Amino acid sequence: MAVLLFFSLFLLLFIGVPVSFSMGLSSMLAMMDKGISLQVAVQKVFSSMDSFPLMAIPFFILAGSLMEFSGISQRLINFANVLVGRITGGLGIVTVMTAMFFAAISGSSAATTAAIGSILIPAMVKQKYPINFATSVQAASGELGVIIPPSIPMIIFALTAGVSVSIGDLFIAGIFPGILIAGSLMLTIYVISKVKGYGIKSNSKLAEAETAATSETFTVTNGLSAFKSALLPMMMPVIILGGIYGGIFTPTEAAAVAVGYALLLGGVIYRTLNLKNIMVALKNSVIGTTVIMFIIGNAGLFGWVLTAERIPKIVAEWFVSISDSPFVFLLLVNILLLFMGMFLETGAAIVIIAPILTPVAVMFGIDPVHFGIIIIINLAIGMLTPPVGVNLFVACQIAGIRIDHIIKTLIPFYIVLLVDMALITYLPQISLWLLK
Repeated sequence: MAVLLFFSLFLLLFIGVPVSFSMGLSSMLAMMDKGISLQVAVQKVFSSMDSFPLMAIPFFILAGSLMEFSGISQRLINFANVLVGRITGGLGIVTVMTAMFFAAISGSSAATTAAIGSILIPAMVKQKYPINFATSVQAASGELGVIIPPSIPMIIFALTAGVSVSIGDLFIAGIFPGILIAGSLMLTIYVISKVKGYGIKSNSKLAEAETAATSETFTVTNGLSAFKSALLPMMMPVIILGGIYGGIFTPTEAAAVAVGYALLLGGVIYRTLNLKNIMVALKNSVIGTTVIMFIIGNAGLFGWVLTAERIPKIVAEWFVSISDSPFVFLLLVNILLLFMGMFLETGAAIVIIAPILTPVAVMFGIDPVHFGIIIIINLAIGMLTPPVGVNLFVACQIAGIRIDHIIKTLIPFYIVLLVDMALITYLPQISLWLLK
């Protein structure tokens, strides 16, 4: 049964069947081989989706979409540009800083890349940054969307890990890793820009109609003005995380609060939302949720078959037979996840690998929250690696260039991200310090 399960899964993936269908079909083939009624498959798919915390997913998608239509991204860009826009490589650093701010709203890597990139990639090109460098900066920055809370992959991990993991704890644990990665990306951009001469205190202004993000010298007056403009959007993560850890609401309820806050900002305070935008945001939320739920449902069935076949136990015994060292285990896991991230969408990879490896990690004495962060960061790097790097596709589509044109430019970012991943993997305090 196990051989048929994995053989059919990889065969279906190889011929181009979507991951969710591949997991469901391979599970049903394995069940038929064992003589198990397919009615059980329907029950397991439904029970996997019958979870109250899953309601957070459509709400966070909707909140991020509403914030995007409210013009929030431009306000965040303006604030970041006033802070760091005039230093060497300033607009590239603005891209990372804005991605941090927007990631704390959207919970999605693709949404962060699209919302910020549509403004900043053209802006960087107009300031004489090479288009491949500008696209690489945006693609690398976009991965912060799934690391800095709230994060949809964190919710998926918590619900599929096979052990008890708090969504709120994962949100808190993602803060310092996100800051570390953002800081290292900014430093990388600064060094490259210094060496190559990109964006060194240019006096030219950005295109007014397309960016509205000017390269003003920082003063107290314009700094306070930009801060005031961006303050209310930046309050969303404070409200979400503060509410969760203050015991005011659950992560699921926090997602609904985020939608209400987005409607308040866009519809009442800024008055930039209209009925048409709201309907488009609702449509995006429905489509995004449907895709994720279909993956989770089929992954639940796949996980049930794995458990029935004792696959997690077999995997655990295999890892122990290689070494009883947590260091070696984490090294092997990182290599595996980097490989999987090249071929699988983040959500699908989580629901396949989390129920298998998380119980093994716990057996090695690794905190499941820390392990969840390791998985998500590895797969976030996968968003930058071909052939299935979603950030690459989004950023290159905005820039109008082919993916192979930016791979060489991405190499310094790959190196920095791998160093970050190693630090976060082997220094669990980076993830868990706020939880102690």
